[in-house]
Amino acid sequence: MPELREPHSTDNEGTPTGHHLLGPHVVGTRVVVRRVVRGATGPSGGPALTDLLGECVAWGDGACVVRPERGPDVAVPLADIVSGKPVPPRPSVRDRVPARDAQVHAFALFPDLVTAPVGSWVLRDSATATARRANSALAFGPSGVPGDPGDPDDPDTPDDVAQVVAHYARPVAAVLSGSAEHHRLLGLGWRPESNDGDTLFQVAGVAQVSRALRGRHSPGTELVDEVPGSWVRARIGDLATGYAGLDDDWVGLAGLEVQPSARRSGLGLAVVAALVEWGAEQGATTAYLQVLDGNEAALSLYARLGFRTHHRYCYLTPPA
Repeated sequence: MPELREPHSTDNEGTPTGHHLLGPHVVGTRVVVRRVVRGATGPSGGPALTDLLGECVAWGDGACVVRPERGPDVAVPLADIVSGKPVPPRPSVRDRVPARDAQVHAFALFPDLVTAPVGSWVLRDSATATARRANSALAFGPSGVPGDPGDPDDPDTPDDVAQVVAHYARPVAAVLSGSAEHHRLLGLGWRPESNDGDTLFQVAGVAQVSRALRGRHSPGTELVDEVPGSWVRARIGDLATGYAGLDDDWVGLAGLEVQPSARRSGLGLAVVAALVEWGAEQGATTAYLQVLDGNEAALSLYARLGFRTHHRYCYLTPPA
């Protein structure tokens, strides 16, 4: 761990430094640097100070060079640094999207999906899809529905959970793992719907995935069953298939299947490449997919393509 510098100490070049955690080790990382503004006076009459946030791109020759998000690089004399430290990278725009909003983008994976609100919860039904996320309640965050169990002010209004139970022959709810809704349903006797672990909702930049898949296309890949601008299936004969749904600038990948006799031949990646290329042509900038936690082979592959976990969720069902 880097050693905390004391005020008025010197670095290994003998340059006076302030009280900070900066040094050559922060090159390539995001930092915040408080520095003296030469020739300016602060509100208290002392030297004026200013903060600089960006990536440290160089350290040496008596200066720390910081590259802000906008504008040219700034060379800060080490003698002018009052304080500073590394800071976590700024989350990307897609990482700042709420989990519920990301899930709503994924409705596009099922063209015949029918939805109905229960407050902010969503009942989801598909006549053709068997996937749980097409036939369950999306219960992310408080529903806002009055009449929760034990509410003395509105005892006759069906609560959100009762509406979910009444809607489905076999009720299933998707909840953020560890959330208040997760604990609330467990407290009402709901239990995991299966022995599966959490489902990981993973995202990546379309451009990054495209670069990782460069050269993976197969001449035998064809796009079929397209719903223009919203859904398409890719297939390579009877050997490999998958489909994609588009909502706004988000393209989702699902249903990837490769026949056992054709596995480890690159056909799965060729299908993914075709679907991502289709999404890019429609203007997609974010790609996403969903995979079970514990599927190490798939997680390793997706990580190499640039995917990372946005959120995790699980499915619960009430007692019989």
